[in-house]
Formats: sequence, structure tokens, C-alpha cells
Amino acid sequence: MALPRSYLTSAKNLDAILEAMKAAQAPSKFTIKFLESLDFKSTADRLIVGVLKSVGLIGPDGSPTERYFRFLDQTQSAVVLAEGIRDAYRDLFQVNTSAQNMTKTDVMNKMKTLGQGQFSESVIDKMAMTFLELCKLADFKKQASLSDAVLSAQVDERPQSLPTMPQANGATASPPSFGGLNYVIQVVLPETRDPKIYDSIFRSLREHLIG
Repeated sequence: MALPRSYLTSAKNLDAILEAMKAAQAPSKFTIKFLESLDFKSTADRLIVGVLKSVGLIGPDGSPTERYFRFLDQTQSAVVLAEGIRDAYRDLFQVNTSAQNMTKTDVMNKMKTLGQGQFSESVIDKMAMTFLELCKLADFKKQASLSDAVLSAQVDERPQSLPTMPQANGATASPPSFGGLNYVIQVVLPETRDPKIYDSIFRSLREHLIG
């Protein structure tokens, strides 16, 4: 089950904390002390550390991840956050690919189902609130467009069709296929000027491989 156990009890400073992170140099470790240096000192604010781990901005030991450094680029922050949310709440997005647009009631109901009774009503309420408040600060449309672009680029990089084989008359034929597998056969021709030798070789290939 991919439902983060970390959540906020209050999201009033969530946007401000994320903005302060973008304006500050990345720390070697994201700790409570670092958070306080950004001027967020309440116990409620401290819960952001667990949430940042959930969305992959910092690692289990508090070290900034590659995603954290991409998040610091303010032109990409909202997209990177959407990416992290999709990863953190992937089971929820499997239930509804547009989970970010669900109502709080719907999110809570889905989380209850996914949680299989592990969480109390109060905890589910805070988990849903945390999810939706994060979603408000993320750009899912641009994130989806970038993901589609990456997928399209991967498709374009697929290997091209296998080379054709020459025939004796100068025409070409597709590589022989056996049981759905394509084979490319290279033939090392003998050093000779007798055209009959070549004709014999290509005739044999055509009869045994091409048909």
C-alpha cells in the first residue's frame, strides 16, 4: 500500500515553508534545526520533515535528493512536486488517475479502503488534508505533459527495422523470420571474380532461408 504515514496537522504554513526552501541553499541535512533557521519553529511545522521524505524531496536520513535540487528551480518546482505526490500516493492515483481533483470526502473514502482499517477517522482526515493541500501547490497538467513527452521520446528511440538482404538479381528481401524471431545473417564472400560462384551462393540463400 502506497499511502504515506506522514501528514500535517495544519497546512497554514505549507506554502510558506516550500517557498522558503526554494529561496534557501540546500542543507546537507534537512533537520528541525534547519527548518527553524527558516523561521518555522512550531511543533506543527516540524511535521513537514516527514512529508518531505514521503514525496521524495529528502531521503530517509534527511539528505536532499536529486528531486530536491530540481525543486529549487522555481520554474519547475510545481511540476517536481506533482511528480513527488504521484509517487508518494501512487495507490490513490491507481484508483483515480486524477486524484488531485477529488473532493476531500472522496479522498478520505479511498484512503479508508486502501488503509484497510489501519488508520483512525482523525488520522484519515489529516492525511486527506495533507494530500489535497500539497496538490494545490503542484502542477499536474505540466507534469503529465512532460511525462508524455518523455514516453514519446523513448518510443522514437526504438531500433529501426532490420536491414534487408540482397538477392542475386539486385533486389532486396526482408530478413528471414522463424517463430516470430528475426535473424540477420552475414555472409563472407570468397575472393573470386567468377560471377557463377556468387550466383550459386545467393541462390542457396534464397532457397533455404527466404523460400
